[in-house]
Amino acid sequence: MTTATRLRRFANLAVLAGFAASTMPVLATPPTTPPTDPPVKGVGINVANIDPTVSPCDNFFQYASGNWMKNNPIPASEVRWGSFNELADRNNAMLKAIVNDAARDAAKAPKGSNAQKVGDYYASAMDSAAIEAAGLKYLKPYLDRIAGIKDLAGMQKFMADPKAHAGSAWFGAGVGQDDKNSTQYAVFVSQGGLTMPDRDYYLKEDARSKAIQTAYQNYLVNTFKLLGDDEATAKANAATVTRIETRLAKASKGRVELRDPYANYNKMTVAEASKQYPNLNLPLLLKDSGLGAAKDIIVGQPAFLKEVDTMFKEEPLADQKTYMRWHLVSSVTAGLPKAFGDESFRYAQVLTGAKKQQPRWKRMLSATDRSLGEAFGQMYVDKAFSPAAKQRAKDMIENLRVAYAERIKSTEWMSEATKTQALKKLNAFVVKIGYPDKWKDYSSLNINRESYLQNMLATREFANMDQLKKYGKPVDRKEWGMTPPTVNAYYNPSMNEIVFPAGILQSPFYDPKADDAVNYGGIGAVIGHEMTHGFDDQGRQYDAEGNLKDWWTKEDGEKFNARAAVVGKQFSAFSPLDSVFVNGDLTMGENLADLGGLTISYQAFQKTKQAKEGKKIDGFTPEQRFFLAYAQIWRTNARPEYLRQQVQTDPHSPAQFRTNGPLMNMPEFFQAFGCKDGQKMVRPTAERAKIW
Repeated sequence: MTTATRLRRFANLAVLAGFAASTMPVLATPPTTPPTDPPVKGVGINVANIDPTVSPCDNFFQYASGNWMKNNPIPASEVRWGSFNELADRNNAMLKAIVNDAARDAAKAPKGSNAQKVGDYYASAMDSAAIEAAGLKYLKPYLDRIAGIKDLAGMQKFMADPKAHAGSAWFGAGVGQDDKNSTQYAVFVSQGGLTMPDRDYYLKEDARSKAIQTAYQNYLVNTFKLLGDDEATAKANAATVTRIETRLAKASKGRVELRDPYANYNKMTVAEASKQYPNLNLPLLLKDSGLGAAKDIIVGQPAFLKEVDTMFKEEPLADQKTYMRWHLVSSVTAGLPKAFGDESFRYAQVLTGAKKQQPRWKRMLSATDRSLGEAFGQMYVDKAFSPAAKQRAKDMIENLRVAYAERIKSTEWMSEATKTQALKKLNAFVVKIGYPDKWKDYSSLNINRESYLQNMLATREFANMDQLKKYGKPVDRKEWGMTPPTVNAYYNPSMNEIVFPAGILQSPFYDPKADDAVNYGGIGAVIGHEMTHGFDDQGRQYDAEGNLKDWWTKEDGEKFNARAAVVGKQFSAFSPLDSVFVNGDLTMGENLADLGGLTISYQAFQKTKQAKEGKKIDGFTPEQRFFLAYAQIWRTNARPEYLRQQVQTDPHSPAQFRTNGPLMNMPEFFQAFGCKDGQKMVRPTAERAKIW
C-alpha cells in the first residue's frame, strides 16, 4: 500500500532578491519639500528591490520587487526563483555542510545512529560511479517478480505486498485519521496511477498538451529501450502504458471535484467493498498489509476504483505487467544509471521549461531530507534554530490568535451561534513550531553504502510500514507532516493544527533584527494564512476536534459561500499568460487564506508600539513597511511553461496575484499608499471581497 498524505499546505512559490540602486521609496504622493531629519535605516526590507517607475497603486507586486525581478534572472536549473528559493538555498548550504560531515564521519559514528544513516544514505546517493557500475543489478529482482506474475491472483498478491515497490501504480491506499472520527485511524483508498501531473494532461488536445504528450511518449520509449527492449517493443510498451493511464485519467475526478471532502468520504464495510470491487481482492490487500483487523474502508472515488476493478479483469495480463514495470522503474530513476535520469529530465524540460538539471548534490540533499527527514532534521535544528526563536514565534502566533478572535466577534454577517463554534475552533488550534517534540525512531531502518537504490527502497518500505502500523493505535498527535528544514508551513484539518517548520522561521519571513512591520507582514501573514485555512471553503467543514462536521447555521454557510464566490470570481479573471487564466475554484482555499491571513496579521500589527508611534523607517510609514514586507516575500520570476503547469495543477495562484489579489480588497492598503478610486489596485467598493 502506498502512503496517502492529506495535509493542507502553504505555498512555497519562488521569487528573486535584487541589487538595484534605489535608496528612497517613491510614494503615491511624493513630498514637495525635502525631509529635515536624516532617514532612519531599517532591516528586513530591501528598498533597492523597489521599482520607482511603477505606482504602488497600479501594480504593487511590480512596484515592491520590480528592480529585483529585472536583476535576478531565473537560474538555468530552476523553473522559478524567489525568496522561498533564496531561503532554501541558504538552508541547503547549511544542510550540505552537515551531510558532508556525516558522510565523511559515518564510519566513525555508532552503527544505527542517525549520523551513520544520514551519512551513508547521502554518500551512496552521490556515488555515481557505483550506480553506473551496478546498472540494473539491484532492480532486477523486482523486475523479475513483475515478470513472474502468471494470472489475476498473482497480480492481486503482488499489489497486496507492501514490500513489492509497485511505485504509484493503479491507485493509492494507506492509513490516516478518519475524517468523521479524528480520534481513530482508518484505511483509505483513492484514485492514482498516473505519471503525468494531472488527468487533463492525457485528455486535452491543444498544441501545448500535444507537445507534452509527445515528450512523455519519448520518455517512455527511451526508458523501455534502456531496460533492454528493442525499438519496436519499446514503442509498443509505451503505447500500452499510455493507453492504460489514459483510461485511468478518464475515470479520475478533476482537481476541483477533489476539493469536496464529503464527496471523497465513502465509508463501506470490507465485505461491501469486496463485493463492489471483486477483482482487487481487498481482503488479501488488507491482510498482507497488516490491516486484517479492519472492518471498514473509506473509498475516495468509488467510480474510479470500479474502473480499476474492471481493468484488472479486462486488460491483458501482459499489458498490466508492462504498466507495473514502468511505474517501478520511473519511481527509482535517481538510483539508476545516469541515462535514465537524462530521459526523465528531457521530459521535465518540456513540462516545466527548465534549461538544465539541478546539480546532483542538491537533488540528493532533497532526497535525504524526504527519506530521513527527522534524522537529518534533528541534526539541522541543533545548528539553525534556537529556543529563543521558537518562543518569539509562539508569542506572535498568540497575538494573531487574539486578533482573529476579535475579527470573528466583530463579523457582521455571522450569527452568534456560529461565532461561538468558530471561536471554539480557533482556541483549539494546536500550534507546532520548529521541530517535533518527539523525534521519529529509525532504529528498524538499515542503511549502508552498498547501493543507493537499495537505500531508496529501504526508506520507502520503512515509511510505508511506519504508516500501516498506526492502524488500531491511538492517533499520534505529535507527528509532523513536514521536515524541520522545509521552507513551508501547513494546516491539518483532522488535527486542527498549524505547523511552522524551523526552515521558514528565518529571514525574509522572520528576522529578529527587523521591526514589527516587517515581521508581521512576513511570518505574521504566513501564520494568519494557516489559521485561515481552518475557516476556508474546505477547512471550515471540520470542527474544533478535527471531525468533518457542519457546525455552521444554514444561513451562515450560505453567506460564507456567497462571499467566497466573490474571491473566486476575482481570481478567475487573473491571467499570468496570454489566454491562460487562474482557476478561481481550484485556488479558492489558498486565496481565502491569503486574504484572511493578511487581514488578521494587519490587525495584530496595529497593536504594536511601532504601529501606534507611526515613525518612518527607510522613508516608509509602519503600514507601508507592513505591505512591502508581504509583497517582497512573494517576489518571483517564473518560466511560462511552469506557470501553465501551475495554473492547471496547483491550488496556489501565481505569485503576482497572491500579492495584488488580496491587497485590491483592503482599504488599509489604499490608505497606506494614498490610492484613489479608479486606480488599478483599488477595486470598486461593490466588487470587494471581505470575509473576516
